[in-house]
Amino acid sequence: MTRVSTVQNYNVMTSNLMKAQVRQNDVGAQVSSQKVASDLKGYAKNAEMLTAMRGTQTRINGLIDQAKMVGNRLEMQDTGLGRVGAATQSAREAIANSLAAGSASTLMQQLTASFGEVVQGLNTKSNGLYVFSGAKTDTATTTATTMPDLTAAAATTDLFQNDQYVMTNRVDEQTSAKTGILGDAVGVDVFDAFKQVQAYVDANGPFTGNLTDTQVTFLKGLLPTFDNAYKGVIDAQGKNGVTQKRFESAQKDLSNQADTLTSMVGGITDVDMADAATRLQAAQLAVQASAQVFSSLQQSSLLNVLK
Repeated sequence: MTRVSTVQNYNVMTSNLMKAQVRQNDVGAQVSSQKVASDLKGYAKNAEMLTAMRGTQTRINGLIDQAKMVGNRLEMQDTGLGRVGAATQSAREAIANSLAAGSASTLMQQLTASFGEVVQGLNTKSNGLYVFSGAKTDTATTTATTMPDLTAAAATTDLFQNDQYVMTNRVDEQTSAKTGILGDAVGVDVFDAFKQVQAYVDANGPFTGNLTDTQVTFLKGLLPTFDNAYKGVIDAQGKNGVTQKRFESAQKDLSNQADTLTSMVGGITDVDMADAATRLQAAQLAVQASAQVFSSLQQSSLLNVLK
């Protein structure tokens, strides 16, 4: 004969009701958070893998942020070099036009304006920092402001305040690249070209009116000097552009890796909402059923069974 105990039945039904409520709470939390668990304990055997993947995510996101910052600086370097190159070419064209016209009535005004553009280009800033000053990013790359400063200095290099530190940045987790450009590396030749003009003016007086034979000979000799200076700036700008492309490609690759990792992490941590909704409904029904049985048990007793 099977023994019937009201206490035993209460214990069984209470346990079933509590388990059903726990399941309902767990599934409800998953539905509301859309995550499998709130901590690593909830991912059991996947916890170690998840930790490693999140560590990789952090490193990749750091490289992406750095690539964006470096990209901004490289863009400003390109702008500055472009400004220096354009001004150098403009000065060369002003000299060629004066030679073609046989007149230098506006030559010095044009050269003065071009030199001012060169100075502004060399003192280019990115986020308030001088991009061509090496590690001395809070110091203007050049102290020159006008052409007379070129002949006033003992040496052209004295007009540059940058140090010799060339900045290097990580491209990805395996490689690094030099991203910095020093002002004196691109500016000395350009300054020397303008300095020759100023030195001639200091010794012989300004260019005015029709050119003399001596002035023509001097200005013709300047054309190759400005050409070489311009070539140096363009070469530096080209190398900067190659570095830009490299970081742009790396940023795209890193973004793709980050997206892949996000998807992989989501495969572990994210809840299948359709499945979770179904399980939640089942858990709610289980709670209701357990509660109903528990309620029925309260209305019965062992005496009713023995009748």
